[in-house]
Parts: sequence; structure tokens; C-alpha cells
Amino acid sequence: MVVPRDSAVGEQGPDGGKGVGKKAAKGAEVAAGVKTESHTALVRRARRINRELAEIYPYAHPELDFENAFQLVVATVLSAQTTDLRVNQTTPALFAKYPTPEDLAAADPEQVEEILRPTGFFRAKTKSVIGLSKALVADFGGEVPGRLEDLVKLPGVGRKTAFVVLGNAFGRPGITVDTHFQRLVRRWKWTEETEPDKIEAAVGALFPKSDWTMLSHHVIFHGRRICHARKPACGACPIAPLCPAYGEGETDPEKAKKLLKYEKGGYPGQRLNPRRPTWTRAGNRRRRWGRVTTMSGAG
Repeated sequence: MVVPRDSAVGEQGPDGGKGVGKKAAKGAEVAAGVKTESHTALVRRARRINRELAEIYPYAHPELDFENAFQLVVATVLSAQTTDLRVNQTTPALFAKYPTPEDLAAADPEQVEEILRPTGFFRAKTKSVIGLSKALVADFGGEVPGRLEDLVKLPGVGRKTAFVVLGNAFGRPGITVDTHFQRLVRRWKWTEETEPDKIEAAVGALFPKSDWTMLSHHVIFHGRRICHARKPACGACPIAPLCPAYGEGETDPEKAKKLLKYEKGGYPGQRLNPRRPTWTRAGNRRRRWGRVTTMSGAG
């Protein structure tokens, strides 16, 4: 089922209240249509949602601050059970003291624990980041490997973390199935699966492989900002006409607007510590990330 372009999409962003009646009608229509939706119709609807999210979040990006693959894998491990913002407040001190895998592998665990304490579960996280650093030194010459089968062997690194690293440090497509991604793809009826590996396979089959990394960013951005776990801001959601779960959250536009969250304290389009990828050669081809001082495009 494809929703026409003259629907409410685009009529209401996070700051507006137009098209509410159309949204409610379309939401009900989508919910009813999904029950008999063919696979082809599901693919079309899923890809339409991704296109809309790409317009809403053209600046979607990894919200963990990092400058190389080592920093990214460590930061992603630390992000478990805490916010990216908290990790970004913690990692500067960690990487200033331990800038390389060799440094962190030789670190005093008690000193690392003290730095990581604000992220929660700091003892387990200390064990993981020191362990993965030792493995990088012993098995990979101090370099983060660019293969899934190698990454998941590192302490504390599962498929989710591995795909974050592959997609954002090596430019290799991957789907990041975090809690936001799981919640939204089930609300959108892209899949009924509950296990991350099965969700990854089901959603991956709906999209070209080249879309996987940015799809993950789009969905996660939307989950953090609008489609929340406890009370989604349905009345402020630009893709409501495509959502079979419309109405599970607050539908009043003004009330919904008050529910919007922007984890870094800014607004859509505002990147407080933006990055851009640059490619260099150092043995293998790797993606390095550098700071930029001005925003490009929408973000």
C-alpha cells in the first residue's frame, strides 16, 4: 500500500499542528491495510518511510563522538545501558589518557573504572574495553578489524556493535538493531520478530544493502526524538500517515510537541560536534573521522 503524496506527510513537522484529521484517517487506513498487506506492498511502505525519514533527518549520523575505529568500538561498548550523551562526556578523558589499544590494554583497571564510573556498569565495561584492547594488540596488530566475524570475537562486541563499527568506520553496510530500532520496526509492522538477529534479517530483506547503515541512523534518530517507548508523540510525527501504530501515543499536536526530545539539547539539524569522513591509506584502507567547524547542508 502506497500513501499518496498529497497526504498529511510534510504538512506537519515537530512545530506544527496541521493535517491532524488527515493523519488520523490515514493512520487508521494504514492499520487496516497492513492486515492484508502483501510483501510487495510492505516493501513499498517500508522504503517510503525511510525516504520520508531521510528528508526529516538529512543530518542523521552516529551520535557517539569518535575520531577513529578504535574510539568508535570502545564508545559503542560503553553506550550499553546509558545515553550517547553520557558516553560523549566520558570518553574525552579516557582517550586522552589511553589513546591507543596498546595504552588501554596496559591500563590499571581501577583507574579506568574511575573514568568510566558515570556510564554505569563501569566494572563490566572496564573489563570489556581492556579485554578488547588486549585482543586487538594480540590478534590484529593493534588495528580494529573490518570484518564482522573478527569484530564479534572481541570482548563486549556483539553484532550490534560490530555493525556500528563496520557501517560508520569502514563504510560497510550493516543494520544496527538497538532498542529504538526494534521498537519502531515492530510498530511499523515491518516484522513481528523479537530476536535482534531475526529482526536484522527481516528488515534487511526489505531494503537494498546499500541503504542499511543510513536506514539505521534514520530509525534510531526518529525513535530518540519522536517515537518514544512509553509515550510516542503521534500528533507531532511527520510519518503518521504511514504508521499502523498511530494513536498509541499522544495525538493532540500541542501536547505531542511537548513530548519531543533532542538528546543533545538542540533542535533538528543542529549538530553540536559534527563529523565528516575522510579516507586515508595506512596499510589497509580505513575511514578516519575529523572535526568540522561549520555545518554543511542541513546538518
